[in-house]
Amino acid sequence: MRQTLTCGSEHGVALVIALMATTLMLSLGGALILLSSSETAIAANFRATHEATYAADAVMERAIADLGRVPDWTMVLDGSIQSTFIDGASSGSRALVDGSTIDLPQITNLANCQKSTACSAADVVATTPERPWGANNPRWVPYAHGALADMLSAQRIHSGFYVLAFVADDPSENDDDPSVDGFSVAGRPNPGKGIVVIRAEAFGPRSAHRVLEATLARLDVPPPAPGEPISTELRVLSWKQLR
Repeated sequence: MRQTLTCGSEHGVALVIALMATTLMLSLGGALILLSSSETAIAANFRATHEATYAADAVMERAIADLGRVPDWTMVLDGSIQSTFIDGASSGSRALVDGSTIDLPQITNLANCQKSTACSAADVVATTPERPWGANNPRWVPYAHGALADMLSAQRIHSGFYVLAFVADDPSENDDDPSVDGFSVAGRPNPGKGIVVIRAEAFGPRSAHRVLEATLARLDVPPPAPGEPISTELRVLSWKQLR
């Protein structure tokens, strides 16, 4: 009788050990799967972040190219002229490839007064650490926007990003009128005349978002011969990543 009980006890211990080993192996397998999926997600986020930077830079370059063909930037600052790269009215929402949406007015408001609701006149001229110029604070006007895949008409860009470019008067101006590209006040020279600021934003999968800003100046070059029009050249004075 004792021998039978001992044998049964030994079989029970073996079963417990087998169950523990199985549980351990399952835990190790689950950890490996979790680690693999985490690394895949990290790599995908890294790739999306870098693609967002390139997408924002692409719409920045497009906006610069289109601004070079506008003789008077006041027409851009007051919204009279927009880029040729535009997918309709600068209002409403846009759907991204992953099913999420972005709202163009909300993006504009966030740029102008750091809130998603409509900006009041007081909000726009408020002096803050980010916008310390008061009445000369940039007032971002939508200039170019659309799916990056549609930017080139001749060939398709393989990208799921949506891009926007805003243009604003350079805050170094002293005329207190962001809708006009510079005029002298009481005989004082206006340091911001012929200078605008471009804000480029890109939105994409996995909540990827990048914001770039550049300052663009118009340089008037004397004509090579009498009677020929003045050639206008552009120069990027600064470029920075905000987000």
